[in-house]
Amino acid sequence: MPLLNSDARYLGAKGGRTSGKSHFFAESLVEKSLCNANLQWICIREIQRSLRFSAKKLIEQKIAEMNVGSAFEIMGPEIRRRGGNGIIIFEGMQDHTADSIKSLEGFDGAWIEEAQSLSVRSVELLDPTLRKDYTQLWFSWNPDQPDDAVEQLLLVDNPDAVVVHCTYLDNPWTPDSAFKLAARQRRLDIEKYNHVWLGHYNVKSEAIIFSGCYTVDEFEPGEDWDGPYQGLDFGFSEDPMAALRMWIHDNRLFIEYEAGGTGIELDQTAAVLKRDIPDFDKYVTRADSARPDSISYLRRHGLPRIRGAAKGKGSVEDGIDHIKSFDRVIVHPRCTNTIYELGHYRYKLDKGGNVLPTIIDKDNHWIDCGRYGLEPVRKQNTYNLDNVS
Repeated sequence: MPLLNSDARYLGAKGGRTSGKSHFFAESLVEKSLCNANLQWICIREIQRSLRFSAKKLIEQKIAEMNVGSAFEIMGPEIRRRGGNGIIIFEGMQDHTADSIKSLEGFDGAWIEEAQSLSVRSVELLDPTLRKDYTQLWFSWNPDQPDDAVEQLLLVDNPDAVVVHCTYLDNPWTPDSAFKLAARQRRLDIEKYNHVWLGHYNVKSEAIIFSGCYTVDEFEPGEDWDGPYQGLDFGFSEDPMAALRMWIHDNRLFIEYEAGGTGIELDQTAAVLKRDIPDFDKYVTRADSARPDSISYLRRHGLPRIRGAAKGKGSVEDGIDHIKSFDRVIVHPRCTNTIYELGHYRYKLDKGGNVLPTIIDKDNHWIDCGRYGLEPVRKQNTYNLDNVS
């Protein structure tokens, strides 16, 4: 795990419910205190009305589980290290002023819980206060908005930050009850599932282009289903290469397989696609026509039925409208990138939070595959509508 034994100043664990973020930091703090009897650490929340809402109970639990109670003296507002001057205290940032924060200057580090609630003011007070050599700031949080203070501090041009994103699917100790709750949430409200369980941003639903249009569920294509339809979007470094296989049945769109990723060379593309999507080379694939040289190469090297998809003015909007015209989009759970994009592809907001008709060109690589692959169906539907008398 990247956070283990890292000497970066900022360590962050973000993600969804039951991902083990708090347990990791609580256990790490106990271990750190055992190794250094003089360690002084502060556990912080933006607002802390009572120790009942702090990390103190979890740290006490870890001390008991690790059978190291003899090394600590658990007191009302703090935990002291026997055999040294070490101490762990619990405070709220809203209780501090520019003067009172100076009392923390000698501490070796801080763990900020529920860091999505941390204000810009608190960051500006805390960060420069803990300035001893090798001081660390730990952050654990469930993401809310991309412009939250913790997101800006750790994820925007900060080479001294190590951040991991984790979910209940990454936690080997996730109980069966949590899996059942998550599965039910995924069926009932995919946007809430994405936010609560997968740790995605809690963006305004009206700004999400495909809000309310899709469901995540397992399925097997029937013999009478129309398809498959396959799409391919080229990419390499920052933008991934992406591919989809889709089916249509009863005016519903079924997304069965996805493939792709960053750093895939053109001469590796066919092999990756055939590995991750069964018999990918046996069906027609429509790819981004802006790369005719790549299409020509793949036609000669493993994908004989690949062809370019028409692009032009309004093709993005038309393709989106076509996907939304289905009664429902059903996505197989293994298509994790597609699920992410369907929950994040969105319109711009103005400063007042109002939705604008401008589409943000982000989180759309697998969605573009859908537009390309469904081009013949969209054109046929358009033709039929244009010829209705």
